[in-house]
Amino acid sequence: MLKTSQQIIGSNITGKRVDHDFYPTPPEAVEALLKLEKFEGEIWECACGDGAISKILLQHGYKVYSSDLIDRGYGSPNHDFLTSQLKSDNIVTNPPFNLSLEFTLKALQCVKNKAVFLNKITFLEGIKRKNNLFNLNKLKKVHIFSKRLGFNNKGKKGLICFAWYVFDVNYNGKPTIDWI
Repeated sequence: MLKTSQQIIGSNITGKRVDHDFYPTPPEAVEALLKLEKFEGEIWECACGDGAISKILLQHGYKVYSSDLIDRGYGSPNHDFLTSQLKSDNIVTNPPFNLSLEFTLKALQCVKNKAVFLNKITFLEGIKRKNNLFNLNKLKKVHIFSKRLGFNNKGKKGLICFAWYVFDVNYNGKPTIDWI
């Protein structure tokens, strides 16, 4: 079967998405982040899914609170991050991509230090994100993956570029960009 160019680059031409945008984070993505970023205080993984990020943070000695709107057998289920009143020192998460802007804006209200998100490189695009998020000057670093990540359990790498976006509420300036 021939694939269209949209299928080759990973576009979802059928319109079908994984329920609730659940794409578990590959362990190598979290390990790469932890080589570049250190965290002071507790970390809240607010879209913990099956615990992919939380488990690695715990292995590295961090105190982690894990929650998710959906019960996937890990963390505190039925916890809606977007309406939560909880606060944390830091947030590290792979948010539902269709709610990335909302998650980031909410996180900046909830943290004392860093809010770190795994997201597509195209998250840098968009007038709404520029006006409502990037103009806040809280994006401190963007760590771009040189190698593509695989978000499936078959070991296949994807064709979409991802990065860790490091927001710091105590920062005011333009971001630096580096490669992992």
